[in-house]
Amino acid sequence: MKKIDSSRRTALKVLATTAAVWGVGAQAQTRPAGDGPAQLRIGYQKSAVNLVILKQEGALEKRFPNAKVQWIEFPAGPQLLEALSAGSLEFGLTGDSPPVFAQAAGKDLFYVGAEPPKPDSSAILVLQDSPLRKLSDLKGKRIALQKGSSAHFLLVRAVEKAGLQWSDVQPTYLAPADARAAFERKSVDAWAIWDPFYAAAELALKPRVLATGRDLSSNNSFYLASRPFTTQHPRALAVLFEELTRADRIVQQNRPAAIKLVSDFSGLDAGVVSLFVQRRPPSPVGPLTPAIVADQQRVADGFHKLGLIPKPVRVADIVWRPESAK
Repeated sequence: MKKIDSSRRTALKVLATTAAVWGVGAQAQTRPAGDGPAQLRIGYQKSAVNLVILKQEGALEKRFPNAKVQWIEFPAGPQLLEALSAGSLEFGLTGDSPPVFAQAAGKDLFYVGAEPPKPDSSAILVLQDSPLRKLSDLKGKRIALQKGSSAHFLLVRAVEKAGLQWSDVQPTYLAPADARAAFERKSVDAWAIWDPFYAAAELALKPRVLATGRDLSSNNSFYLASRPFTTQHPRALAVLFEELTRADRIVQQNRPAAIKLVSDFSGLDAGVVSLFVQRRPPSPVGPLTPAIVADQQRVADGFHKLGLIPKPVRVADIVWRPESAK
């Protein structure tokens, strides 16, 4: 029998866990959800492939016919979670770092689901003519990144792996669009970034990759929800995860259709979308496993160790358990 690679094995485990926990049946994905929320405001980014596909299909509007479904795009996770904690969203997707910063700031939200790791979907880039060749060369250099994003932890781990101190580098906190502009004009020496911004830069600028998330960061993706939505509409979360996992099957089984849906929405060139989707492993959605919670705790501990968050946090304290709603 052909050996299943680790990413696919992880994805299959998540899919099995989702079905077992939620009691998902084959017929469930086509039925309206019945009584549900009156409002469902979803925060997403261009990298949120499963959510983008659902938006383009109008799938959630069909599953929640009595709800006013709104889609709100954000440039990065920190801005999305600020809106979620302020009551402007019910549900959204971010990388690993934004929830840690939100929890440390006392924001009221829950981790409700996760996708498998995507270590190849983020990188530290330098221009072709850069003298930087290895991670230790980052000493004293200016690195552009979105503060509190998954790229933040990627850089934390890169500095650690290089044997440097955080004080040895000069983080330059910029949103992705501003970071790319600074990178192109050489106002910074390197750029820590995630897909699809990574893929777009890779094709347009031909940078060198100093490091990816491999051996640095799992680059997990998390679905978060507000406390009222989580506690009042647990079945709506089950429907969301059914639909998100169905969207992922489109990505795996009909790649051209998925690329077109994402490209049509984002305005990104199909080549850019194809590249970043290729780096993305199968990504069914399910509750957080103990292993993912432990991995996320390492992210939180890493930020606290460096004084980048004001207090230690216990990730498990805001992980919602589906069985708690029974």
